[in-house]
Parts: sequence; C-alpha cells; structure tokens
Amino acid sequence: MTTPHDNDTTHFGYKTVRTAEKAEKVAEVFHSVAAKYDLMNDLMSFGIHRLWKRFTITLSGVRRGMQVLDIAGGTGDLARAFARETGPSGRVVLADINASMLNVGRDKLLDNGFSGVEYVQANAECLPFADNTFDVITIAFGLRNVTDKDAALRSMYRVLKPGGRLLVLEFSKPLYGPLSKLYDAYSFSLLPAMGQLVTQDAESYRYLAESIRMHPDQETLKGMMAAAGFVNCDYHNLTGGIVALHRGFK
Repeated sequence: MTTPHDNDTTHFGYKTVRTAEKAEKVAEVFHSVAAKYDLMNDLMSFGIHRLWKRFTITLSGVRRGMQVLDIAGGTGDLARAFARETGPSGRVVLADINASMLNVGRDKLLDNGFSGVEYVQANAECLPFADNTFDVITIAFGLRNVTDKDAALRSMYRVLKPGGRLLVLEFSKPLYGPLSKLYDAYSFSLLPAMGQLVTQDAESYRYLAESIRMHPDQETLKGMMAAAGFVNCDYHNLTGGIVALHRGFK
C-alpha cells in the first residue's frame, strides 16, 4: 500500500532520494558519527562552535523557571547551559530524532551531574508536546537535516508559548566571495579527510558539507519562519555568514 508521499523526492546532500527515505539516511549519518561528534565539532570549527552556542544562549533570554526545548540537541551542549540558567524550578527537554545522539547526550549530561534534563526521541516535524508549552525553543545545526522544514517550523510555533522565542543556529551562506571559495575548498577537501581520519567515515562528512550548501540562505529562512507564523524575525551573521542565528517570536 502506498501513500501520496511515497514517490515524492527530496535532496540528501546533492543526491535526490525519495522523501520517505531521507530521515533514514540522515539517521545512518548520525549513528555513524555520534561517538566522535563532540571531537569533530571542535576540530571542524576550531572550537568556534562554542562561541556560536554561547551567543545563542545570550539571545535566548532564558531565565529561572522557564521551560526550554532544545531540538536536535545531540550531545547536549545547549541543554547543559539551559539547565544552569533555568535552575531547579525550570524544565529543559533535550529532543533528538536519533537515538544514538540522544544516548550520547544523556550519558554526557548525567556524567556532568545534570540529572534534571528530560530526554525525548522526537521528529521536529511533529513534536509530541502540547500547544503553548515552551518559553524558548532552540535548534542548533539540525534544521538543515529535516526533510520538511516548513512543517518543522509550524510544529515549533505550535508548542511555543505566546511571547516565546525560537532560535535557529545553522550553517548559512558566507557573505564574501573569497571567504566562500576558501570555505568550499575546506568543506569538500579537508572535511571529508578529517572525517575519515577521526571517524573512519569520509562519506558522512561529505554529506554534511553538501547539506550545508542545500540549506536555505539567511533571507529565505527568515521568510520561512515568518510564513510559519513567527513575528519580529531577524538574524545575526556569525563568522562572516558561515553560520547565522535566526530568531523569531510567537
């Protein structure tokens, strides 16, 4: 028995795949890289990802007692920072569609004494939470892997409280031509080689480089957020536009 979407296609990096297959292929990538994910983040970004995430925390406006959802939260960098900020009266949920990433994040946070964080395996396109639940929602380096980004943004809008804010931290489009050329050379040559050396998996990091190029640029994503219902949408380019932090309010 087929569904209306069985023959739809979408992109998986530069490849065209059936829409129904993309989530499984993305899952294979993150199952492969989960154990070395933190190490590769530090190597790939020269540690700068920590500054990008710190800026995200600052713009989140998170305070004691708030309810926070970190989607595609992976190994828990943002969830750990949010747990410190919200305190025992708050609530932090780390959600990820990938069980391997979720397990690594849970083990890491528990090992560091963060016992109050909740862990939920969830698809961003259909979040399993009630309407108007969270004060702050973040998704860092995860939206580009979502098959239906518009559905995911609508789902985030639904579970956000009125007045709450969404922050999307994601690779974007470099602002300057020379930087863009240098970034391309790094992404398609050094990155897969580094992935092979550290994780014995060059192909997953080739996909990650391709997925960045297929992700909407800054203005397009801002428009998508507005179309999902978010207001006062803006973005901040970081590291010359290699990364952008988008923000929108309900």
